[in-house]
Amino acid sequence: MPLLFTEEEREQIRVELVSWAKSDSRIAGAAHTGSAAKGQVDRWSDIDLALGLSAEVNLNEVLTDWTDRLYSKYHAAAHHDLRHGNTLYRVFLLKNTLQIDLAFWLHNEFGAMGPNFKLIFGAAKDHGDVPVPAAQDLIGMAWLYALHVRSSILRGRMWQAEYMLSGLRDQMLALACLRNGLPVFQGRGVDELPPEIKNGAVECLVRSLAAAELKRAFCSTIDRLLKEIESVDVQLSNCLASPLNTLIESLG
Repeated sequence: MPLLFTEEEREQIRVELVSWAKSDSRIAGAAHTGSAAKGQVDRWSDIDLALGLSAEVNLNEVLTDWTDRLYSKYHAAAHHDLRHGNTLYRVFLLKNTLQIDLAFWLHNEFGAMGPNFKLIFGAAKDHGDVPVPAAQDLIGMAWLYALHVRSSILRGRMWQAEYMLSGLRDQMLALACLRNGLPVFQGRGVDELPPEIKNGAVECLVRSLAAAELKRAFCSTIDRLLKEIESVDVQLSNCLASPLNTLIESLG
């Protein structure tokens, strides 16, 4: 059997990380983010902690110390850095497959950016709700993907066509999530969409790389995309219907 983390192990690590943060004078505040902030932790949840740095603290020194701890005590296999503004997210993968996300915030920026933030200690700012993408941006990306689906198929680049078609489908589902008041990013709201939308979207999945199958899935995705656009902007849906359907017809 592969070595997997248990819920008990994960929660023990969470407690220890919070304890470390409280005892580290360079950390002025900490908060649970992700599923723990919402009280929705399940068997496969990871650990998400936001750490607010004290004033005039050297971020690199803090990163080095905390990274060393993760490798020495919890046997991290690798880590990867992501940035959002001035905030650095260091994501750790432990050998037992547990993911630990540590977000290091500058002292004057630490705070909630949406509902998934539960303060543990310290003071935090309220940055307001996380901005959601505008429907127009999702629509624009969708027709850009559609153009590349057509050209990829006609060039015989079937893997690229599937990639572009997946991107097109993702934009269509994001529009559906936006319309239904569900999380838009990273497919987080898709499973909560009404059954009729999810069942219909199954027809947008590609079952093989054959040109006829790609065209079938493309046609289904365009049809559902236009319906989603219509719910946002009828005039734009009418404007896009002709060129998008022409993309399908040009495949023969």
